[in-house]
Amino acid sequence: MAGNFVNEDILGSMEFACKVSGSKLILVMGHEHCGAIKAAIGKVELGNITPMLTKIQPAVELVNDYTGEKSADDPEFVHMVCESNVKNTINEIRKQSPILKEMEEKGEIKIVGAVYDMDLGKVTFLKE
Repeated sequence: MAGNFVNEDILGSMEFACKVSGSKLILVMGHEHCGAIKAAIGKVELGNITPMLTKIQPAVELVNDYTGEKSADDPEFVHMVCESNVKNTINEIRKQSPILKEMEEKGEIKIVGAVYDMDLGKVTFLKE
């Protein structure tokens, strides 16, 4: 899936995986150099990509303390938006799925975030 975001179908799949099939972990993983993140930063408008990017746009807006160039050409800003998007997606999962939120609160599942560094082949787990 391009970018990380939540919609009814994705939430339903996660709820089925955890509540019905017994999965214990939801991992929301972004990656460096993400084209969807860059497109959201650049406010790309193209067919069905446009509504998809509107789901990522809040992550761009949440990075308001960055003093550098806020563009898709700035790797540091893209990285910050990538992390923001992972964290925002986790928050949206908890907000939009009472089933998953309750399972997490009871310790039945974990919902965690990470970013994959494509250059190094390394996964960094995010702290809440």
